[in-house]
Amino acid sequence: MTVLFGAGGPGPRHDMLEGVTAHASSEVLVGREADLAALRDALKRTRTAEPSTVLVGGEAGVGKTRLIEEFSRAATAEGARVLAGQCLELGEEGLPFAPFAAALRRLVHTDGPAVLDGREPDFARLLPELGPPPPDAVGETRRGFLFELVAGLFDRLAAQQPLVLVIEDLHWADRSTRDLIGFLVRAARLPHVLLLATYRTDEMHRGHPLRPFLAELDRVRGVQRLDLDRLDRDGTAEMLTHLLGAEPEPRTVDAIHERVQGNPFFIEQFAASADLCCGDIPHSLRDLLLSRVDQLTDAAQRVLRVAAVGGTTFGHELLSRVAGVEEAELESALRAAVAAQLIVFDADGGYEFRHALVREAVHDDLLPGEHARLHARYAEAVEAEPALVAMGRAPAEIAHHWYAAHDHPRALVAAHRAAQAAGRRYAYAEQARLLERVLELWELVPEAAQLLGAGHLDLLEQTALVAIDAGDHQRALKLTRAALADLDAEAEPLRAARLLVRRSKLLYNAGTSDGAAEAREAYRLLAGAPRTPEGVALLADVAYALGGVDDEEAGRVAAEAIAAAGAVGDVSAQVSATITYGQVCGGRLSARQALPAMAAAAARARETGDLPNLARALVNVSDTLFELGRYEESAAAAAEGVPYADRVGVSRTTGVFLLANHAEALIALGHWDEADARCAEAARLDPPGTLALPWLRMRAGLRLARGHEGAEPLAHRAVAFLGRQFLHRENRLSLLELRIQLARYAGDAAGALAAARIAVAEPTITDRPRYGWAVLAAAATAAMESADAELPARIRRVAGTMPQRYPADRAYATQVAATLTGRPELWREAVAAWRADGQRYPLAVALQGLAAAAAGAGDRPGAAEAVEEAAAVAGALGARPLAEAADTLARRIGLRSAAHPAATGTETLTDREREVLRLVAEGRSNSGIARQLYISPKTASVHVSRIIAKLKVASRGEAAAVAHRLGLLDD
Repeated sequence: MTVLFGAGGPGPRHDMLEGVTAHASSEVLVGREADLAALRDALKRTRTAEPSTVLVGGEAGVGKTRLIEEFSRAATAEGARVLAGQCLELGEEGLPFAPFAAALRRLVHTDGPAVLDGREPDFARLLPELGPPPPDAVGETRRGFLFELVAGLFDRLAAQQPLVLVIEDLHWADRSTRDLIGFLVRAARLPHVLLLATYRTDEMHRGHPLRPFLAELDRVRGVQRLDLDRLDRDGTAEMLTHLLGAEPEPRTVDAIHERVQGNPFFIEQFAASADLCCGDIPHSLRDLLLSRVDQLTDAAQRVLRVAAVGGTTFGHELLSRVAGVEEAELESALRAAVAAQLIVFDADGGYEFRHALVREAVHDDLLPGEHARLHARYAEAVEAEPALVAMGRAPAEIAHHWYAAHDHPRALVAAHRAAQAAGRRYAYAEQARLLERVLELWELVPEAAQLLGAGHLDLLEQTALVAIDAGDHQRALKLTRAALADLDAEAEPLRAARLLVRRSKLLYNAGTSDGAAEAREAYRLLAGAPRTPEGVALLADVAYALGGVDDEEAGRVAAEAIAAAGAVGDVSAQVSATITYGQVCGGRLSARQALPAMAAAAARARETGDLPNLARALVNVSDTLFELGRYEESAAAAAEGVPYADRVGVSRTTGVFLLANHAEALIALGHWDEADARCAEAARLDPPGTLALPWLRMRAGLRLARGHEGAEPLAHRAVAFLGRQFLHRENRLSLLELRIQLARYAGDAAGALAAARIAVAEPTITDRPRYGWAVLAAAATAAMESADAELPARIRRVAGTMPQRYPADRAYATQVAATLTGRPELWREAVAAWRADGQRYPLAVALQGLAAAAAGAGDRPGAAEAVEEAAAVAGALGARPLAEAADTLARRIGLRSAAHPAATGTETLTDREREVLRLVAEGRSNSGIARQLYISPKTASVHVSRIIAKLKVASRGEAAAVAHRLGLLDD
């Protein structure tokens, strides 16, 4: 195959945005798996002598060149040959056939003039350096001959190996280039040839000559369009991770994605800037964004500036009121902006800036007086007619514009009203931002208390509590401290208790204190206060805060809260207290004892429409069902609760636990892709402090089990929480297990053993058997892998004191015994126990253990059966390390391969084939192998084919992986 590749074409890139994208993105391709697959499918069709054309479109900076680079690199690895062709920004009368000339020039430079088959004079029209063309090679009469000549050359090249012709920047193509492309696609119909052409959709204004040309090509059989979209939020996060070398904070990802809207070039510009949190647009990017604006007429630029003040999206009526120009002038200006691809129509019949960053750049370019005047006009217009903006957005819009207009009194009142409106919608993050603005403006407006009808302490407390609901716990800690400092606790015990309980939870979540002192002080204040529904709910909160410190004390306070709730007759308080009792007594009550009360609390909350308590109750229900081994029901309960948490604005707290519980049940059931998606949802919510641990440790464990390239950084990030002084024991035990698994994954046997010793010595390991058994199983594996003499005895002692109440407990207990003894009959019991429990991955691990033990005992049929099933389960889950271990075990003990039914044939590799395999593992192509071993490329290809057949693998890469695992490359 020959690939004519655009990035290698001659001449400068005249578009800064596309050029920088092609260069800066050279090391990362994100979110283009489906697009790459489409190109590979097109290439496959050419192998069956079917001509194929793919037209790749997308806006500037979206990554067209990078996609073609990646595809070309992969095609070359499969036997491709790569050349380049690129159109130049010289207009319709520019250099004719520029991309073809560039491609042929590269071809002649690589293969020499002989590749032209003695037709150098005829090709001189495209390559003047070949000499003068024949006298008759002018005019339209010879144009057809030239087209046939080019087609014939490509046909000869494709006869040796498939040919891919890539023409970049087709939107700049001259008429001659388009005609030659049209001839190749419609008339020549060359077999074994794939033609790829890239073009920019944002250059395709009405009347652009490429529009009818593409429409003509669309009617030809074998031609397909491939439109590249912007990256989604996950794509932005992945790309930033690659560019920065570390996973950025979710809030940073959100901030960048909101502004760049998934354009890879813009992402790179922000990643390369010193201000990653997007305080300012990088100067080079700002100049680029404004370059098209500067090409508009003065009238159009004025209207665009007014529109930019209104936001990324804006309605025609509102713009008309604020702009204050004649309708005809406004429409003319908007038409010019639309034609320049700066503004597009939105789905609601209004307008939208094509890129949010263009709007921001235009807005930032306003003069100070112009900025304040226009924002004030927007505020007045929306106040007078709120229907001019989207439903429910008027209060926030008014607050924003008065603040930007620097009218502090109006901004204060508007922000407070907008915060109240946001709270009614459970939009706590927005409410928190607005209340922070009210606090900021309080100091600037002397009559603030009279305007708002509230005191500063009221505002502090409200902002602190909303910050907690919004998940901004660091800010909430500062605000609660400030409010408590201004408060007379004895005069206002309920308010003081409310703030103290919230502060206790915040401190514990931050890992800086256990919060017990604050919780006990709140309990003292509540004891002297009259029993009210609010006081009862606070009493339950005190019990929850004490739950991680003293189970007995927490249970006593929770029982008191239940009794008090019954006395005041408040259903919501009763539900809340019951939920709390189940949470704090989880270590002392059995799951079977706790479940009926938890389910009843959920049912009552559902009946009364108490969504906050229903979401909390479903966290407990799903968790309890999981412990009982009822994984389908656990997944269903957690999934039910997620939308409730969203609706009441607690996604970053209760919602995160529900997502984690859902993911945990899905992992047990073997639905790993869905589980990873739930973890990704939780990660996007960016839960603060230790609230991030449920999804973080779960996703880290999942990635380790799958051999994901991002597994180790994520696992290290989770394990780092062990350094915190105050950590809930469930989290601590799970992280101790994860630390053992991380060391084993990295091949650090000594590190795994050290982590196992620390984990087994953990004082709370027997308190929660659900987590303790998993720790013992990991520690037992690490102990046996390092042949430690002392640790197995310690594990047995701990296991002897650990309860076995549920199916998973019993399965882990048998697995620990089997691991420490290596006895096949115990491994069979472990396999049976995991089958009864239903978790898929532990079953595969037990099957792998059984296979090794059976092989060691000489039971080859039993070993073969177990390893085959282990490989099948691991393969279905995508657990690559376990699947590879099963395959390696099968090969090493001479059994049928777990991945392939035939014998491995590794012992029949010749010395020459081992030399070839070593070069394959180094990534050499057939030509590279031939040069290294002084053989022909055809002979090298034959050797590679034989190696693939003998190893029973499907590709060169798999052959290299097998060679590394089995030590076939060792001297």
